Amino acid sequence: MTLIQLKNYEAHFCDFLEQQSQTDAAHDMTHILRVVKVAKQIALEEKADLAIVVPAAWLHDCVSLPKNHPERHLASSMAGDKAIEYLKSIAYPEQYYCEIHHAICAHSFSANITPASLEAKIVQDADRLDALGAIGVARCMQVSGALNRSLYSTDDPFCEKRTPDDARYSIDHFYKKLFLIAGSLNTVSARKEGKRREKAMRAFLEQLAREI
Repeated sequence: MTLIQLKNYEAHFCDFLEQQSQTDAAHDMTHILRVVKVAKQIALEEKADLAIVVPAAWLHDCVSLPKNHPERHLASSMAGDKAIEYLKSIAYPEQYYCEIHHAICAHSFSANITPASLEAKIVQDADRLDALGAIGVARCMQVSGALNRSLYSTDDPFCEKRTPDDARYSIDHFYKKLFLIAGSLNTVSARKEGKRREKAMRAFLEQLAREI
C-alpha cells in the first residue's frame, strides 16, 4: 500500500472516530492522535508495516470502557471486532485484517495479551508511552478526578512504607503501574522514549514533595 493510499484511509478513520461517543477525557481524540503520531515514528524506526500499524493505532480505542467498568478487560477485543467490521465497510485491503485485529486486541494492559508481531508491539508501545511524561501525569489526574480519588496519602504520599493503593490515591498509580511501563516496552525506540518520559514524571514528584 502506498503512503498516499494510506493517507486517504486516515481521513476516513478520523471521520469515523469523531462520530463515536467518548468514554473519558483520557481516551479522547487527542489521545488517539498522539498514539498515531508516536506509532508512525516507531514504525519507521523499526521498519514495520505501516498498513497494519496505522489503522490499528487509529482504531485501537474505537470501543473504550471506563477504568472501573467490570468488562474493561474485554474492551480491546471488542474494539478489534468493531475495527474490522468498519474496515470491511470502507474496503480496506483484507490481507491486513488479522494482523490489525491482533494489534488492537494486544494493546491493552487489562487484556493481558502478549503481542505476537512487530506491528502489535509498536501499537502497544505507542499507547503505553501516552501514559508517561507530562501527558501521562495529566491523564492520570483526569482519570483520578473522574473516579473521585484523593491526590495523595497525607501519611505517606510516595508509598515509602506502604503498598500503593491507586483505588484511593492518584499518586499511588505512579508506583503501582506507571513506573513499570518503561521496562515493559517492546521496541528499542519506545524504551528510549519511555526512559525520557519517566524521568520527567519523577521530576514532577520531586517538585510535589517539596511543595507538600
